[in-house]
Amino acid sequence: MSDKREIAIYIAIIIIGLVAAQHLNVVVSGSMEPVFYRGDIVVVEKANFLGIQEFDPSETQIGDIVVYDAVWYDEPVIHRVINISEINGIKYYTIKGDNNAEADPYLVTEGQILQRVITIGDQPLIIPKIGYLTIWLKGY
Repeated sequence: MSDKREIAIYIAIIIIGLVAAQHLNVVVSGSMEPVFYRGDIVVVEKANFLGIQEFDPSETQIGDIVVYDAVWYDEPVIHRVINISEINGIKYYTIKGDNNAEADPYLVTEGQILQRVITIGDQPLIIPKIGYLTIWLKGY
């Protein structure tokens, strides 16, 4: 194999790896148990990935598991949409962790929804337990 072709293959592998890594999200709490657990990695589609809209947040439905920019927490939160309401013409989402007793403290707008967990049938696409390294490195 020529050196140029080998270099091109390595570059392609790196690019694919970087793109794939942008579609993985580490679960840092037990709020969604038993659907997924702390240390699992969920595969997501993004509302805006380098200018590409992989999903439209306005099409979010009850039952979707989303990653959103919470005003009450420093990091994005991965929870399920349990209700959709409209107030003064603006759509709001009530979101809750499956393992939490109560819904998250604030309603969420479409603009806060960053990602949606990819599901196959009714099951989210998960890579179990390998996120513990990230949790350990970030000190969560």
